[in-house]
Parts: sequence; structure tokens; C-alpha cells
Amino acid sequence: TWDIAFKQMEKKLLQPATPTQQNAPDPSKSFKPIKTINKGSRGYGLNQIAKMTLGSGNMQMAVELPAGEDLNEWLAVNTIDFYNEISILYGVLAEFCTTETCPIMSAGPKYEYLWADGHDVKTPLKVSAGEYINFLMTWVENQLNNDTVFPTKIEVPFPKNFLNIIKVVFKRLFRVYAHMYHSHFHHVMSLGLEYHLNTCFKHFIFFIDQFK
Repeated sequence: TWDIAFKQMEKKLLQPATPTQQNAPDPSKSFKPIKTINKGSRGYGLNQIAKMTLGSGNMQMAVELPAGEDLNEWLAVNTIDFYNEISILYGVLAEFCTTETCPIMSAGPKYEYLWADGHDVKTPLKVSAGEYINFLMTWVENQLNNDTVFPTKIEVPFPKNFLNIIKVVFKRLFRVYAHMYHSHFHHVMSLGLEYHLNTCFKHFIFFIDQFK
């Protein structure tokens, strides 16, 4: 179902924007605290490269591994950026995502998601979309803050299964995009954030295509 849902969502294309479409969400409304990569810390240089290439408008160049750089480092800094982008976008929409409006976590009648992290929650739970996304974003936040998974010291290596961890993170983050598009796109449009959402999602899709 992941592959089918991914291909369907991949059809969402970046549309030409009018000036009124180019609003940006308020970062202060981020659903979870923004994860920063401070100057002088591991990944800072790559993070700056990522921002510069994304700002160029060339999406393909923005996702390509810079020459001579470590793949795991590139995956790590971009995962943090995607987490931040989704946290900010959903944070703006969270007030509309209530137990009454979104009693289940879904992306249409064919896609209902039950929560299980395989560790603390092994039996899938049927919860509201808001609860699901809270569980999901908390789980991702815990991965990012775990030095054995996302090491912050240069001398500490990435785990051997890092790519597999990243794939799980991306699969789960994708579900937040899927829910926002299916259940809250009218809210996105009313806020004038459709261009921003489409750009973030396109970046996300290009990155997945590049390293899947």
C-alpha cells in the first residue's frame, strides 16, 4: 500500500503560483520544536549547501548528493529539514484536525493508518488523525534526538542500518503529507499555503526518488 499511495501522491505537481499563493506558514506554530543544526556542529556545512541548492529553484540539483560528501550525512541533514517542514505545515493545520473532523488517520477511503512503532506499541492502534500524527512526530523527534541513530559527534559513526531507519522515517512522514492533502487541502488553500505545501512535497518526492 505504501508504493500505491506513494505513486498516487507523486502525481501532485507543483502548480504555477500567483503572488497571493506564495504565503509561508508561521514557524512559531510548529507542531513540534524545530530541530536546528547549529554552526560548528556536525552537518552544519551540508545543511547550508542544502539550503543554497534548494533556493536555486533546481529541485533535481537540490536533492543530489554533493560531490565528495558522505551519503549518511546528507540523508541525516535532509531528514531533519523534512521533519521541520512537515512540523511547521501541520502545526498551522492542527487546529482543524480534531477528533470530530478527523476521527481516524486516513488519506482517503482506501488508506487508513493504525499506529504502531514496533517497540513501545506493537499492536496497531486505531486513533484519531491528530493522535496518530502526534505519536508519529514524537517518534521521529526521538530518532533525531538519539545520538546512536543521528550522531552529533564527528567521531561517532552512523548505525549500519541507518538507511533502513531513514526509509521508515520517510514512510511515516509521507503519511502526514497524505493526510494534509486529502483532509485539509481546503484549509491550506484558505490560508494561501498551497504553493508552499506543493513545493515542500515536491522536494520530499524528488529526494525519495533520488535515494529509494
